[in-house]
Amino acid sequence: MTLMKEASSGRVPQSIERVARKEGIDPAKLARLVAAGRVVIPGNVRREGLDPAGIGEMLAVKVNVNLGTSQNLDSAEVEVEKALAASEAGADAVMDLSTGGDLDLVRKKILAAVKVPLGTVPIYQAAVKQELTSQGMFDALERHARDGVDFVTVHAGVNKISLERLRQDPRLMGLVSRGGSLTMKYIADTGEENPYYQEFDYLLEIAREYELTLSLGDGLRPGCIEDASDRAKYMEFIMLGELVKRARAAGVQAMVEGPGHVPADEIETSVRAMKHLTGGAPLYLLGPLVTDVAPGYDHITAAMGGVIAGMAGADFLCATTPSEHLDLPNREDVIEGTYVTRIAAHAADLTRPGVRERARSWDLQMSRARAALDWDGQFQAAINPARAKQIRHRRGLETDTCTMCSELCAIRLAKEAMEKERDKDPKRA
Repeated sequence: MTLMKEASSGRVPQSIERVARKEGIDPAKLARLVAAGRVVIPGNVRREGLDPAGIGEMLAVKVNVNLGTSQNLDSAEVEVEKALAASEAGADAVMDLSTGGDLDLVRKKILAAVKVPLGTVPIYQAAVKQELTSQGMFDALERHARDGVDFVTVHAGVNKISLERLRQDPRLMGLVSRGGSLTMKYIADTGEENPYYQEFDYLLEIAREYELTLSLGDGLRPGCIEDASDRAKYMEFIMLGELVKRARAAGVQAMVEGPGHVPADEIETSVRAMKHLTGGAPLYLLGPLVTDVAPGYDHITAAMGGVIAGMAGADFLCATTPSEHLDLPNREDVIEGTYVTRIAAHAADLTRPGVRERARSWDLQMSRARAALDWDGQFQAAINPARAKQIRHRRGLETDTCTMCSELCAIRLAKEAMEKERDKDPKRA
């Protein structure tokens, strides 16, 4: 019995209990959200030692970090180091997007190293092995499921219908999704339909067997501001909504991926449309990046879009690093991207129903420590205590205020002034 089916029967499985405790939500309520498909808790039945994470409605926004080798840089050990660094920096999940070296070895090493959910994109392995066939695509997917992968991206919305829409409305950047472009290549080379779309029922059988969460990929996501919010993107949303409905009927957990590069004033419309068309399925976004002109700073442009998206209902943010569009991220890039994306997720949480009270209590902890000039308390409340301490102490000067304000510290001066005013109050004499 799948997690969805078990939750639908009125039972509260252990994974739901654990997530409910972490989130501060009633377990029975969380079970109803899982049963309705509005929350997913990825967890392969073969995965051991997993620390489950809930993604969706009434829960804190979660952060995923992408890892993986390339054909130029294929060290499994380096990717494991990055996975551990992301987890230590607070990532809720990681994805292995490897395309170089021994892909099976990289995946298994990451699975053994971390306790957070792991996702993959099986079509990459089919392409690398030069098995971009229907059988090859499903073989890769089942291999990942057998290894214990918790969620997989499948670009089932890229099919002959959506590609016809793309032909009628050409884009500047075309397709920037690697999985989407590989699917397009398969359709163009064979003249046949996307196997993950054509044989979606078979895909659901595999997902049911392994309790594999489907992340329905945004193969037609816009890769630049010029292409944002076009017809092809919305055509894919419609098809993904239909596939979500079929997955729910089969008792398979499914979330939906979204764009991409989107100007700030179009993000809310895009997110609400995706949520509406997919029946409130958990929404997983890369960014969105709000401008194209900031290579080296795209972890910031993505975080800006992530705050807006999270406020509008996005549930899962994929971290972007300073290396985006430039290079394979290194360990430091991964750490920086993780923290910046966590900041965006928390900023969104401050506004989200069911979450804002818990989120604001964290900010209140920091505010009280600042008001008291309690530096240890500020470090404890910081999202990255080590970085806060390093900056605080880097000049070797130890004062009770920061070195910017020094003796002109506004907090201390105001507090002293208020104390003098209180001393003047005859009622306190």
